[in-house]
Amino acid sequence: MQTQHLTNIPFRFHSPSGKMVLILVALISFFLLTLAPGLIQACLSLLGIAAIFATVYFLIERARVGFTMTDTHFQQHLFKGGWVVKWNNISDIGICQYQQDGWCQPIPWVGIRLKEYSPYLESICPRICTQILLEQRALLYLGVKQAGKAQEFEDMVLDSHDYTTSKGETVTGLSAMLANRMRYQRAYWGYDIFIAEADLDRSLEEFVGLTRRFLAAAEPDV
Repeated sequence: MQTQHLTNIPFRFHSPSGKMVLILVALISFFLLTLAPGLIQACLSLLGIAAIFATVYFLIERARVGFTMTDTHFQQHLFKGGWVVKWNNISDIGICQYQQDGWCQPIPWVGIRLKEYSPYLESICPRICTQILLEQRALLYLGVKQAGKAQEFEDMVLDSHDYTTSKGETVTGLSAMLANRMRYQRAYWGYDIFIAEADLDRSLEEFVGLTRRFLAAAEPDV
């Protein structure tokens, strides 16, 4: 299948709309310099515009989440880094379902179930581990709540015990915390990796459908 690049914020400064914004900023800067009564005021105006522009750029890039799908792998791009998994290490992709009073309802998270944790954990830097652990606390709490084990939440969310993979490899530190979190999440949701609907450029159903087509077309694990 053709490689796909997705992002929740399609705006780029090198795009036509981005160039229009840059031209507008340049015009505003020019008029402020023209109207400034002196050199000091002109410099302050330029510094103010530069500070505002830099802040807006930083906020946009910080909020941007991207995804790359190729014939062989699936990758998420975050401000601080990202992660990557091969399709042949994925066993299932779906929308998380919350059960309450005998009823199932979807929640705004896509789940990915892995065959092996090791390749995924090896692709993540400590900063991304920390980000995932913080951002998915609420999802873990929702899982333990629906299972009637809310009193065990604190022990689970802070579990830093060494983790031993199915291949006998021992994982420590933040990677162990993430592996333990994935183990708990799988018990409640059936998945290990989670993607929030807010990070997508399309509906949950469309995103899951696209990823499943890539998964079906990928070469089998050998």
